Amino acid sequence: MVFTQVCAGFGSDERTDRVLARLMDDGTAWISGSTWHGRRVMRISVSNWSTTDEDVARALDAIRRASHPA
Repeated sequence: MVFTQVCAGFGSDERTDRVLARLMDDGTAWISGSTWHGRRVMRISVSNWSTTDEDVARALDAIRRASHPA
């Protein structure tokens, strides 16, 4: 099964928004925020045919960095 839209939260709405802000500051990937069932979420959308496994790996690394700041 292939999903082109995925939502993820980071515990509280505030933490999710902080992770999103750090991710945008990083500049590696553009991932938007949204609200789902009344909670803030990271909305990941992958729908371009040219997206590679390396692109996905770089985006996941950026999300990891944003969710675990040094």
